[in-house]
Amino acid sequence: MTEEKRANPAPLGLSGFALTTLVLSSFNAGLLSAQGEGVVLGLALFYGGLAQLVAGILEWRAGNTFGYVAFFTYGAFWEWYLFTAMGFTGSVTPQGIGLVLIAFGIFTLIMWFGTFRANLSLFLTFLFLWITFFLLGIGSINGNQSLIHAGGYMGILTAIVAWYTGLSQVIAESIGKKAPLGKAVLS
Repeated sequence: MTEEKRANPAPLGLSGFALTTLVLSSFNAGLLSAQGEGVVLGLALFYGGLAQLVAGILEWRAGNTFGYVAFFTYGAFWEWYLFTAMGFTGSVTPQGIGLVLIAFGIFTLIMWFGTFRANLSLFLTFLFLWITFFLLGIGSINGNQSLIHAGGYMGILTAIVAWYTGLSQVIAESIGKKAPLGKAVLS
């Protein structure tokens, strides 16, 4: 008996992460008015949150610990963002949000070490993401809008690289080629 071919859940998780991150980062960078920031909430619930949680579960089922931990954690991050932004978690200070962002930055920094033997595209996604979290976290704690804007721009760059990482795999599979993701940092 042959095993049924299964889809790779990583492009779904990366795309959900990238699109939601791109939209929120556009607000953080100051490119869009903060009045429209509520548009991120639906994305945080479904595409950034639920889609990544599903991708994480599918990575677990495939035996990919890194993909499972990454997608499930960032899916949970977007669910936290949604609940916090909607006020379900009670009163939250900018310092509290900054602490959570820095904690996610620490998590991402540790996960980044796990990308050193992966492809360059994934390496850059995690590198840019931990920098994004630290900029946003420190900016939130200190009330420094310049750091928050820098974190927004870094988030946009993170989203672009994450989207490339995921969608290049979809395109490569559809045309029967290997995805051009760059060589591993460490061989």
